[in-house]
Amino acid sequence: MNNEIRAREVRVIDANGEQLGIMSIRDALRLAGEHQLDLVEVAPNANPPVCRIMDYGKHKYEQSKRDKIAKKKQKVITIKEVRMSPKIDEHDFDVKVRAAERFLKAGDKVKVSVRFRGREIVHADLAKTKLTQLTDLLKDIGTVERLPKLEGRQMIAVLAPKTDGTKE
Repeated sequence: MNNEIRAREVRVIDANGEQLGIMSIRDALRLAGEHQLDLVEVAPNANPPVCRIMDYGKHKYEQSKRDKIAKKKQKVITIKEVRMSPKIDEHDFDVKVRAAERFLKAGDKVKVSVRFRGREIVHADLAKTKLTQLTDLLKDIGTVERLPKLEGRQMIAVLAPKTDGTKE
């Protein structure tokens, strides 16, 4: 910006977006000073570098406003976890299903994990059936993002909420 530009010659664009041509940095700075604006380097890698005459403070302010609006429109997706054991009872299983359903309706991803303790790991097939049963119950409000898979001493499946485009 202004005196920090190190090139000898620059291509200058005025405040209205019209090209003024290639000129020395001194002439470009004088021209920007006459308009009481700043000379800002917008394409330093071009040959010659491209500089624009603009109000840099106003430009930074408008950029920060655009960034704030973009940040407001973002949806932060969190991952909620539902844990259970392979020997879970039917009622407890229903409670876990309702919790996962509540998380999916709130727009969060759900990580369902079945923890194995001791020798329970030999019954990985029980855990897989529980996880597939859970994903089948929630298929109308969520999609399976990751199928049940054994990782260490736990089996994990991930469900994501259905977006408006994928609802039936």
